[in-house]
Amino acid sequence: MTAKRRFRNVVRIGPVQVATSYDGRGREKHTAACTAPRCGFSTDYDSRAAAELAARTHCCPVR
Repeated sequence: MTAKRRFRNVVRIGPVQVATSYDGRGREKHTAACTAPRCGFSTDYDSRAAAELAARTHCCPVR
């Protein structure tokens, strides 16, 4: 069972949203998730710079 995350510092870069939250162990995580229909891209990173780089370089496979 997963805990509900509280996202803060949400930024939108193209179709991808980058946000910061805490994981279940209290560590800060940065998430990049694509909001395009049927894309499914979502990953967690340890640094904000890595999440923003992933958002800038993401290309949706669904066209």
